[in-house]
Amino acid sequence: MTTLTASPLTATDRCDRCGAQAYIRATLVSGSDLLFCAHHAREYEAGLRAIDADIYDEAERLSVTPQTAALDER
Repeated sequence: MTTLTASPLTATDRCDRCGAQAYIRATLVSGSDLLFCAHHAREYEAGLRAIDADIYDEAERLSVTPQTAALDER
């Protein structure tokens, strides 16, 4: 099995289900990608794992405070 390095998701990557910003990419065995927001990734995670999709998850970015927001709180 070949492991590919996934490119980072950007603000232009949108959830295939609802159009929100995508933080998770699921690559299917066929090579097709599905993009999901964190909410829909959680909803479909079990099914994606059942079909052996490769899941690239950047959802931890949702809990990171941007530098400018941290400065504004002082």
